[in-house]
Amino acid sequence: MRHALWLLPLALTLALAIPFFVGGPALLGTLRNFPADLLVLMLGMIGLCWIINACRLRLLLAEHARALSPPQSLATVMATEFAFCATPGGSGGPVTLYGLLVRRGIPAPRATAVFAADQLTDLVFFLVALLLVAVYATVALVDSRLEGLIAVSIGLLSLVLALAWLWLRHTSRFLATSGQWLAWLRLPWRLRFAMARRLLRFRRALLATLGLSRRRLALVFVLCCGHWLLRYSVLYLVVEGLGHDVAWAWTFLVQMLSMAAGQASMLPGGLGGAELTSTAMLTPLIGLSQASVAVLIWRFVTFHFYLLAGAPVFACLFHRQFLGRRLSWRR
Repeated sequence: MRHALWLLPLALTLALAIPFFVGGPALLGTLRNFPADLLVLMLGMIGLCWIINACRLRLLLAEHARALSPPQSLATVMATEFAFCATPGGSGGPVTLYGLLVRRGIPAPRATAVFAADQLTDLVFFLVALLLVAVYATVALVDSRLEGLIAVSIGLLSLVLALAWLWLRHTSRFLATSGQWLAWLRLPWRLRFAMARRLLRFRRALLATLGLSRRRLALVFVLCCGHWLLRYSVLYLVVEGLGHDVAWAWTFLVQMLSMAAGQASMLPGGLGGAELTSTAMLTPLIGLSQASVAVLIWRFVTFHFYLLAGAPVFACLFHRQFLGRRLSWRR
């Protein structure tokens, strides 16, 4: 992950250059006229999202939550979000969360299972949200091409959840088949045995996490919905602040498709792909110049602010590890 951080300055430059290149000189004047109190409100919403995710983390940890105090849980969430935004494809997020939880004495399989359960909860929310957006698209007579993208997204999410369920239900068959493939690749039997043992431990920990009380899991899902509804309301508030009236469902769809395109770019935080996709989808509604301003403010709140606020927390949590590596390298 340390080497991936070298891409961050280049990606940030690209993220700032795209809106200014598309919007032109009028962009600065529009930025100065944007309501400052609305910007503060949106930054407060992001802070509330971090608190919600910290509560989700403690609920999923269950009896292991004693290893993390509430401030430590919040710091873990902020550091994880920073790593997710600062690395290609968000690859640093799970590594950071895993490392921080294990350092607090939480078993490695449980740390991995907590991340997996958190991601499964997110997938369920997005599947439900996309189904509701599909109903809105049908009623509002949205462009048929967008209806096709919505259908494809629903199909992909359903496929991922179905594969996860099949893996949990038929783990033994999966291990037998994968073991034959690995044997065909001539991997040592000890390595194959170690991989199978780790998968079984992860499955047991994941089933234990998903086997928590229904009340606890329902609360986790409610907090998940609150987090994503807050975060995906930012673009709607930005457009409202610019003086335009756009349906919330449309801004939700813009953000979902933009972030999917950003992940495909494999740059930190989906830079480049997210900006271009969101600008292209907003331009027919509010114009090119206004769309560029909206995208710039939206990305500042949902990406740059994550980096600015999360970097000091990440540095405080990992400074001893990086310092120890540097001293050993000098020796």
